[in-house]
Amino acid sequence: IDATAAEHLYDGSVIQNNGDDIFEGFVNFGNAATIQILQNGSIIANDFWNETAHKAATGDTAAGISHRFLISVRSGGADVDGRRVIGLSRTFGNTYSEFSVNGTSRGNNVLAISESNDLNNATAVGTVATWTTVAKTEGYQQIDITGDGTDEDYYIQWDKGSQSINDTYERVKYLTRDGTSDTFFGLSGLVFRGITHEIPYTSLAGGTFSEGSDVTVGTSTCRVLADDGASTMWVQKLTGPDPVSSDSMTQGAVTATAGTVVPRTVPSASVLGTSTGTAVIGAYGVGFDPNDVTKDDDFFDLTNTLREPPNNVTFTVSGLVSTEDTVLVAPSTGAQSTTIDFSQLTLNTSLTGVTTSVGVTTAIPSDTPGAGTIRVQSDAGSYLRVAYTSYTGSTFTIGSTDFTSTPCTAPRNVFISYIDDVASAAQETFTAVYSGADRELVVKVRDGGASPIKEYLAPATLGSGGGSSAAIRTSDA
Repeated sequence: IDATAAEHLYDGSVIQNNGDDIFEGFVNFGNAATIQILQNGSIIANDFWNETAHKAATGDTAAGISHRFLISVRSGGADVDGRRVIGLSRTFGNTYSEFSVNGTSRGNNVLAISESNDLNNATAVGTVATWTTVAKTEGYQQIDITGDGTDEDYYIQWDKGSQSINDTYERVKYLTRDGTSDTFFGLSGLVFRGITHEIPYTSLAGGTFSEGSDVTVGTSTCRVLADDGASTMWVQKLTGPDPVSSDSMTQGAVTATAGTVVPRTVPSASVLGTSTGTAVIGAYGVGFDPNDVTKDDDFFDLTNTLREPPNNVTFTVSGLVSTEDTVLVAPSTGAQSTTIDFSQLTLNTSLTGVTTSVGVTTAIPSDTPGAGTIRVQSDAGSYLRVAYTSYTGSTFTIGSTDFTSTPCTAPRNVFISYIDDVASAAQETFTAVYSGADRELVVKVRDGGASPIKEYLAPATLGSGGGSSAAIRTSDA
């Protein structure tokens, strides 16, 4: 028989030409509507087994069988990739799954692929197709998802753009669905499965390995998804047996020797991971823009260590008139107090000339926004507004600032002004990490412009869910 004739046969194997050509049988015990077969690094283009007539003739719903068919696993005396195949079910809107056969045998080879409605993937495919602000950055990168000042390692980073976290989950499913034209690391989104092996290596010579290209490891072919440039790479195996210790590694002129290879489990639900509807549990090595995640999201870096984002919370002042209102949110002296805690911090080093930092005597509170403004008491008694770009320990990093004419001699007062500006919209916000204890605040809104109001002064609280204050506009015309 030839491949065309094989489309009309099932339930067994066909061995011919003294064993040089073999068609092997497959049976799927499951309810998958559509199955794609990944063989020798590619999807078999002619998926005749998914045709309605073929399924009707070969399926057996009562027995829980959705598909039965033959495919070629040996041709011209050579096995096709060691007779390895992977069955995939990636129908958009349903749960994704896969099943591997690591070397076919005579008769029927079992696949066990089922699917059901994915309640977190209920948006119409045409709508998800328009969510192009969701973006990915491929390759080895270091991201501080935990917010502790130390980067973790990942092989891909997602940015949700203008969409929600669950929208991103749906978008990734769209990019890897059956019928996709999108790519990951140069592979079709349907072929892409994520990291299958972590390969430490030694004796690197000839340069460094390139991500998004193939590397030969022993007799297998792998696509490099991430490489730290010195000692470890993370790959998706495409063809051949699993890489093992001492395998030679070659990519063009670059060579190395594999160390102890660590197999990694690929996610079948989605290459992104799973979704709860409001949060994601990332697959191994999948990272996110730290600004896009919340305390409810979980991630696993390339050491397979659980990384949990901090509780980023937002405080909002609303009811503002843009370009007229001045807004100040500052620490208060206590709950329900409208008195600013001017001595929240204390200046450690005098500011008397040009400097790029402001040091205080104690550690800066962990719920301080990553960038913003502080107020520093001058020797004349006024409080100078100073913008900082970052902080660490007890030091704020600021732009080059000259304090010669407005010296601030230690130990003057310093306090964090969480919002300190002229309103640029109907509301102003700041985002901080919730430290486990509520932050008591005082909110001041003033407007002496075209529509003057009496000063709005109110206590507020930044809690585990954020906080807000709506300015009451009492005319002062």
